[in-house]
Parts: sequence; structure tokens; C-alpha cells
Amino acid sequence: MQITEHIASLSEEGRLLASAAEHAGPGASVPTCPGWQIRHLLRHTGTVHRWAAAFITEGHTSYHPEGGEPDLDGAELLAWFREGHRHLVRSLEEAPADLDCWTFLPAPSPLAFWSRRQLNETTVHRVDAESALGGPLTPVSADRAADAIDELLTGFHARPKSRVRSDRPRTLRVRAVDSAATWTVRISEEPPQAVRTAGAYGSAEHVDCELSGTAEGLFLTLWNRLPLTAVTLRGDRSVARLWTDHSAVV
Repeated sequence: MQITEHIASLSEEGRLLASAAEHAGPGASVPTCPGWQIRHLLRHTGTVHRWAAAFITEGHTSYHPEGGEPDLDGAELLAWFREGHRHLVRSLEEAPADLDCWTFLPAPSPLAFWSRRQLNETTVHRVDAESALGGPLTPVSADRAADAIDELLTGFHARPKSRVRSDRPRTLRVRAVDSAATWTVRISEEPPQAVRTAGAYGSAEHVDCELSGTAEGLFLTLWNRLPLTAVTLRGDRSVARLWTDHSAVV
């Protein structure tokens, strides 16, 4: 996806999140984030939006901690969230193509990184907000979902922070049937190593477990927003459980 598409989608995802949060109410439980209510979701996501925008607008070239969550609730909290989301979108829209600032995953440029990262962050939390309503989720296109899977598997979990480890080498295949994309994830005592290949079936090598389904279903399952039953599982279920039990991003 292009940067402009990421930013446009981020704008829409933030509006959907705020709308779902407003309809659910600040005290509504968020089933996808046990122990959280909508107020916690808004505080967290709004803080991340402001944190990201500060790198873009202030040009920090090293890590800066976020400013902390606000002591707001109700209508004030919702307005604060919307204001921060709009500020993030404007910051990305107005940023120069040669933006220089800190990032934490490989990307073609800092602007490409932050537009993609904040889109995927906001999409996951929009799903959280909509889950509090108990109705259908707003769809995510196959291309966008596949890109988000790629960020998670080849970006986040390639880092030393990943807790997806195994004393015995194991291999997981993730196959998106609607985007002709397949990932092979090698799990060992080291951080997982994922390789994306074109084609709906990927390589013919033996794997211990395969997860297949729509790119959207896989995206939300790998982010633990849907259960494993939302996709098709073949092979050793314990390999999939390695993922669901230890893949929370830190």
C-alpha cells in the first residue's frame, strides 16, 4: 500500500473507533482485551497517537517515552481521543517525504513506517471498540490485512523482544487464501524468522502446523482478536498455541 492510502485508512479507522466507543459507552467491557473497559482503550490508543505524532512533528531521532495517559472520562475523554487522532492524521499528511525521525521496525522511510504502524495499531483497537458492541466488525480488505500480517510476522516478532520460542525447532505456515500470500515462520530458541512468499500455497516444504483463511481472519487471529477457530488449522495444534499463548506484543 502507498503512504497516502495508509493515512486515508488511518483517518477512517480512527473515526470508526471513536464512533463505536461513543455508542458502547466508557464503562463497556472490551471482550478482546480482558479487564479493559472502553475508557481504558481510548486512553491507551489516544496516548499512542500523540506519542507517534510527536516523533513526526518534532523530529526526535531517538526514543522518547510517551507522555502518560490522561485522567479523563466520558465526553471529555472521547473529545480528547478525537483531537489526538486528527492531529496524528494531519501530522502524517503534512510531513515531508524525507522525514527523519526514530522508528523501531524496518521500513522504506520513517513516513512509511509511522503511517503503516499507526494504521495497524488503530485498526486492531477499532476491532476492540467494535467488539464491545457485540455486533459485526467493519471489514478489512485483503491487501491491508496481508500487509498487517507481514508487519507482525517479519517486523515485530523478528525482534529480540518476541516471546514466541521453542526448545525444539517448529515451523508454522500462515496462508491467506484471498491474497496469494504465504508466510513460513520458523520457531526456535531464537526470535521467530518469517519469510513471505507469493502464491496461495507457498513452498512445498513440510511444516508442523498451518493456519489458513482469509487475510482478515488471519490478521485478527494472529493479533489474538479472534480465536483459532476463526481460521483453518492443520497439523500440530501445540504449535499454534505457542503463538496464541506468547505472541502479545511488548
